[in-house]
Amino acid sequence: MHANSRAIVTQQTAPHEDLSRRVSRALTYPWRKPLASHTRIAFGAARTWLDEQDKPLILDAGCGVGLSTRRLAARFPDHAVIGIDRSADRLSREHGELPDNALLVRADLVDFWRLALHEGWQPARHYLLYPNPYPKAAHLKMRWHGHPVFPALAGLGGELEARSNWRLYLEELALALAQATGREAHLEPCEPSGEYLTPFEHKYHASGQLLWRLTVTLAHQPALLPT
Repeated sequence: MHANSRAIVTQQTAPHEDLSRRVSRALTYPWRKPLASHTRIAFGAARTWLDEQDKPLILDAGCGVGLSTRRLAARFPDHAVIGIDRSADRLSREHGELPDNALLVRADLVDFWRLALHEGWQPARHYLLYPNPYPKAAHLKMRWHGHPVFPALAGLGGELEARSNWRLYLEELALALAQATGREAHLEPCEPSGEYLTPFEHKYHASGQLLWRLTVTLAHQPALLPT
């Protein structure tokens, strides 16, 4: 298969100069955004499902069409895998039967992460697969590591794995994680070798783009999110 996915276009050539300040602000000042009622309801249903599963948790954050959720559930049959995405259209795409140990949830991640942290969830693994990198320098605050919800993401803990076709995004994420948690992330090229977790991974690889993977073991630290 050959594809023609556009490469990242940006004028930013190094980690954003405002990254450290953004992370420090997120760690210091409470974020007052009200939790959306639809995400509260969705989280409640996910909590009930997870209790019934009685297995270690894997979060697939921003799961898109849910292909990665299905493949992670097959890869880790002794875990309960929850895929979260805000788009009902993406979640409704046909990618085969959902395994018994997998659940797709329509919710806003910024609220779901905060609810999960408050509930005391401690995922064994946490995946961020090809998030929108918002490559314009002016959009740093829209990247997860520049967003006010970042302390909740970091505070959940577990084996965090993030993948991207923009190395600089993962370099920034590693810097933000080190600042927030003191943990050093490992960054390396990612060679799927046909084991594609997401359609984006497949397209980028088929287009000849280099793919990157960040991995880090994080402690469960609810106190990272200021209240």
